[in-house]
Amino acid sequence: MDKKQQIRQWWAEADSIVILGHVHPDGDCVGSCLGLWNYLKKIRPEAEVQVRLENCPAEFAFLPGADRISFDFSEEKAYDLCMCLDAGDALRLGDAVRYLKSASRSICLDHHVTNKGFCDINVVEPHASSTSEVLAEYLDPEQMNKDIADCLYLGIIHDTGVFKYDCTSEKTMCLAGRLISLGVDTRQMIDDTFYRKSFVQNRLMGAALLKARLLCGGRMIASFLSAAEFRQYEATPADTEGIVAQLKLTAGTEVAMFLYETAPGLYKISLRSESVVDVSRIAAQYGGGGHVRASGGRFEGDPEEVIAQVAEAVSLQL
Repeated sequence: MDKKQQIRQWWAEADSIVILGHVHPDGDCVGSCLGLWNYLKKIRPEAEVQVRLENCPAEFAFLPGADRISFDFSEEKAYDLCMCLDAGDALRLGDAVRYLKSASRSICLDHHVTNKGFCDINVVEPHASSTSEVLAEYLDPEQMNKDIADCLYLGIIHDTGVFKYDCTSEKTMCLAGRLISLGVDTRQMIDDTFYRKSFVQNRLMGAALLKARLLCGGRMIASFLSAAEFRQYEATPADTEGIVAQLKLTAGTEVAMFLYETAPGLYKISLRSESVVDVSRIAAQYGGGGHVRASGGRFEGDPEEVIAQVAEAVSLQL
């Protein structure tokens, strides 16, 4: 029995299924989780299926099933099957990892190159555009509908930068075409979830751009925002979406780095590269990982020291 057959069999056998994604869920995480939720509710209406995420960004609230997501990890419950989507390791599940540990069976679907496999069945495809694309391979095309298509299409556009990043392949575009044929409103979805920003998001991005500086002879750009600045702009971590991507658009730069303080002395790093530097190698030094061209991590300490360390690592690769 191959993995596709085994995964479908486990879906058919489980009476209770929990779907988990990574902390600070992005478009691909939310899209793949809700895409699977809608699919399982369609093929197994009698089964208990629950998505548990840390949060759901407001711009994704229109997705079918978003109002059914549970943000509560305090409930003690052992599911027959735990589905882990878009998480490179168990730590990325945050407090929801308790449901992985207590589940009878577990499956991981992911596309992060740093994922070494932490479930009973692991499907990791680093060359896929997104976890939504990985998931689509395991769904029966005859059971697909607009609700599922909306979720998967959102996941794909957010992890490909609307089909701009190198991870976009012919396979990605063919899948996107099939999803569009099911009725996805591409213009509305792209505008509302990818380009449109709130007033707070625009102000926060402006602050980050004003503080940006060039390193490595202009080949790297970096910016940092403190917790005090988040309070000043009444912003949350969700409002940082798009900042590192905007930094990367700076002409002549190979690497963009954005840091922000999540708690006193604790920081989140986002790294992006153009075509040469493998930022997943750098992120691994800070307990993180991800993709060759897009990765992240966390650290405790002095942000200026970390910026200097990353600049040195970038220089070595260059």
